[in-house]
Amino acid sequence: MKKKFKCEVDCANCASKMEEAVKKLEGVKDASVNFLTQKFMLEAEDDRFQEILEQAVATMQKVEPDCVIEI
Repeated sequence: MKKKFKCEVDCANCASKMEEAVKKLEGVKDASVNFLTQKFMLEAEDDRFQEILEQAVATMQKVEPDCVIEI
């Protein structure tokens, strides 16, 4: 399953770090965090999508505590 979400990211460097961290999570097929469009895209296993999404959001907030992801 692949879904896009609105996110508020402060800088391109933070977006890059968040993207790298999310891609390392088990079950993630692909992920991208775009600073210019303020979008977060997650492609993950269908049967565990919600669980993986929650892990991804937690991981992103560890990298950048001020980021906001609208689920």
